[in-house]
Amino acid sequence: MADWHPILSAVEGPTGTWRMLDEQGRMYGSVEIRRIMNGADVRYKTVYRGEVIGWATSLKVACERIHAAYVRSHGPNGGPVADWGKR
Repeated sequence: MADWHPILSAVEGPTGTWRMLDEQGRMYGSVEIRRIMNGADVRYKTVYRGEVIGWATSLKVACERIHAAYVRSHGPNGGPVADWGKR
C-alpha cells in the first residue's frame, strides 16, 4: 500500500483552513471547515483554483476531491483517442 495520500499535501493555516500544495509549493486548492446547524454538524468547503467544487463531510474526502480535480487537469478532457475498433 502506498505511503502517500492527498491529505499529506494539505498544509493547515490559518486555523480551520488547509492549502493543497503541489510539489513546487504552489497552492492548487483549499479546504475550509464550516460549522452548520447551530454548530452541531461540520462540513468542509472544497475549492479548486478559486472555484468551489463542492462540500465534504471529512477533511480526507475534501482533500481527495481537490486532488482528483488536480490530477484530471493534467490529462486530456474527454475519452481516449483510440476507438479500439468499436463503431
